Amino acid sequence: MKYTKSVVDADLRSRIFDDILNGVYCIHYVKVNDRQYGCILTDKNGHDRYVRIGAIVAEEREDVSARELMQKEIDEYNAKQAEKAEKAAKRAEKAEADKARREAKAKEKGE
Repeated sequence: MKYTKSVVDADLRSRIFDDILNGVYCIHYVKVNDRQYGCILTDKNGHDRYVRIGAIVAEEREDVSARELMQKEIDEYNAKQAEKAEKAAKRAEKAEADKARREAKAKEKGE
C-alpha cells in the first residue's frame, strides 16, 4: 500500500514534534544553518526523507503584542480548519444525496 503525500508528511511532522516536545530526542538533528536544523527520517512508504525544522521569529509590532499576535494566528488556523471540515461535511452530504438519487433513478429504470 502506498501512502499519499499528505499522510506521509503529516506522519513525519507528528514524529518530529513528538520527539521535540516530549523530550525523547531519539532523532538525530544536525544544524543546517543559523535558522534550521535537519534530520533524515524514513517515511511510511520506506523512503528516506530530509525534514527541516526552522525557527521563525515574528517581527515586533507596535499595534499588537506578541501574545495577541500568536493568539490571532491560532484563531485564524482554527477558523480555517473548521471551514475545511464544514466544506468536507457538505461534500459528503451532497455525495450521499447524489448516490441515493442515482440509485433511485436506476431502480426506476429497472422496473
